[in-house]
Amino acid sequence: MTSKKISFPRQHARTMRFTLGAPRAFTVSPDGERVVFLRSGSGTDRSGRLWVLDLPVGGTPKERVVADPETLLGGSAERLSAQERARRERSREGSSGIVGYAVDAAAELAAFALSGKVYVAELRAGTARALPVPGPVIDPRPSPDGRRIAYVSKGALRVVGAEGDGDRALAEPEGENISYGLAEFIAAEEMQRSRGFWWSPESDRLLVARVDDSPVQRWWIADPAHPDRRPAEVAYPAAGTPNAEVRLFVVGLDGTRTEVVWDRARHPYLAQVHWSSAGAPLLLVQARDQQSQLFLAVDTETGTTRTVHVDEDPDWLEIFPGVPAWAPDGRLVRIADEGGARVLAVGDRLLTGAQLQLQAVLDIGESDVLVSASAGEDAAEPEIGESHVYRVNELGVERVSEGVGVHSAVRAGGVTVLVSHSLERPGARADVLRDGKRIATVASHAEEPVLSARVHLAEGGARRIPCAVLLPEGYKESDGPLPVLMDPYGGPHGRRVLAAHNPHLTSQWFADQGFAVVVADGRGAPGRSPGWEKAVKNNLVLTVDDQIEALHALAGRFPLDLGKVAIRGWSFGGYLAALAVLRRPDVFHAAVVGAPVTDQRLYDTHYTERYLGDPAKQPEVYAHNSVLTDEGLSEAADQVRPMMIIHGLADDNVVVAHSLRLSSALLSAGRPHEVLPLSGVTHMTPQEQVAENLLLLQVDFLKRSLGLRG
Repeated sequence: MTSKKISFPRQHARTMRFTLGAPRAFTVSPDGERVVFLRSGSGTDRSGRLWVLDLPVGGTPKERVVADPETLLGGSAERLSAQERARRERSREGSSGIVGYAVDAAAELAAFALSGKVYVAELRAGTARALPVPGPVIDPRPSPDGRRIAYVSKGALRVVGAEGDGDRALAEPEGENISYGLAEFIAAEEMQRSRGFWWSPESDRLLVARVDDSPVQRWWIADPAHPDRRPAEVAYPAAGTPNAEVRLFVVGLDGTRTEVVWDRARHPYLAQVHWSSAGAPLLLVQARDQQSQLFLAVDTETGTTRTVHVDEDPDWLEIFPGVPAWAPDGRLVRIADEGGARVLAVGDRLLTGAQLQLQAVLDIGESDVLVSASAGEDAAEPEIGESHVYRVNELGVERVSEGVGVHSAVRAGGVTVLVSHSLERPGARADVLRDGKRIATVASHAEEPVLSARVHLAEGGARRIPCAVLLPEGYKESDGPLPVLMDPYGGPHGRRVLAAHNPHLTSQWFADQGFAVVVADGRGAPGRSPGWEKAVKNNLVLTVDDQIEALHALAGRFPLDLGKVAIRGWSFGGYLAALAVLRRPDVFHAAVVGAPVTDQRLYDTHYTERYLGDPAKQPEVYAHNSVLTDEGLSEAADQVRPMMIIHGLADDNVVVAHSLRLSSALLSAGRPHEVLPLSGVTHMTPQEQVAENLLLLQVDFLKRSLGLRG
């Protein structure tokens, strides 16, 4: 008996884009004896388990499971609170089981939430247990000394002993719209800040964010497929409307509190918090226009702050992982845009130049800083789609990662976990290095894709736009030119042209349906220089121009039929696809428009105002950069092209109103189009059947629209 080979769309959906079974969320213990990580049991198992890789000096590394949800829950189904579901949506987390954890300073004790309860795991002993605390629980974190666990339940910050003793609330909400210890929507969605409390290095107090979202306008998200259910109320800060009020307190274990004071009227955004033994608590606070930000040191006794550094930029200031932070010698570590380059600054010294485009600080050691970076404008080679790990200090820059690819790392105790993606192999390889030598590789249980991505990396046009081109399997030059599918994200914070295999699998599948697929990262996309990213200030529309430039430049090198060009995208890519067929139908002949932002006034404050300013002050900028306005389609050309609009009805990030209003405007203008509403689907599409059929329906639409045979 033979089993039918699984299709790529089904496999892609079932494996959650081949992420299931792959190790992730690494932590290295400061003594270099353990690597802690998450991994599910197989390439189709969605339930994450907590693992430890023991690294005995002179012995053989060995993996072991520390916490298995199946065992801890006794086979019962996992239950998630509405707040936990919202947190996972913000982080685009679609798996189940243990999806995150935190450890004490020695990485001896781990805490995690599972089915609304607090669990702690002794990492050396390999035992895990639930603590008897009120739930549902969110974001439990051990104190650095491992004696207590702080967590959030029903908007209150609570603390309990690691043995389950002495549970009590340290800060309780004064009203239904107030919470302690949680990140507000805008911080979690746009600022890369997913947490709302931080332990002191001495484990005797915490910094706690107080969020009051009562000023934020309310939207209601209904599920039309279930009219018996109440709509969900969402506090959504759309561009130009009030944000949540965020304050910060130093809270003692006895419940005493001292408010941290800064000019919140001028710098209302609490972007980052760092608290280590190297110095006072460090805050990064931003102005609402994001053109100025302060690095503040906190006096924990009085709550007063002093300014350590000020950054200003006429366009906007980015927020980066791992910074700001203190070096062990007390100097400020930050990433800055200086002289047209994105550089690493330690104290008053800039340690890198325009050869590198800094992306994140990964670790700060006694003698160096570990960073990830891509090639900058002055790099000897363009290194299209690559990211590497570097050691940086006053003596220079040393590359740690090897080979063409996308690399990142975690480091402590002389041990580095180097995670590497390449074009030659699917998935990622996680090598464990001690003093630069590989001593182990963390096993991956991810499935092998049923197809292989054959990626041609290139630069397109005078602007040297990074591109990836994928042709059908078995294509021969004698087959002639192919219909083209542009497959971009194409905007800020979304790099799609990567020197890695798996990110191109869906594009390869579309290519195998008979298309030449082009992925282009134009201006606004990260990875090259501050100027490249900030070229979209007040003009997101120019991303369409870059797609066209890349398309026409590549046509001289690849078999592209410019008479049959389609475009597909999701989120910003959906916005880009809609703009393309509405404003440049002379170039684009059909579009799949997924979860698009069509009216910029309906998207959130921190993201939209960064690029387009205040809608009350620049209404014409918003109108030009929107697909539609109150009057209908914005600046649409006369020629009509087929469009398929796809949107999840449960999306609380890009709400379905964007697509419904687009459909209404198209109908008013007499423009035929197709709408595919996805009941119960959010901005992600984790449901297996939905994700599979979405790909199949898109291919059918594209072939019909371009006049291609079945």
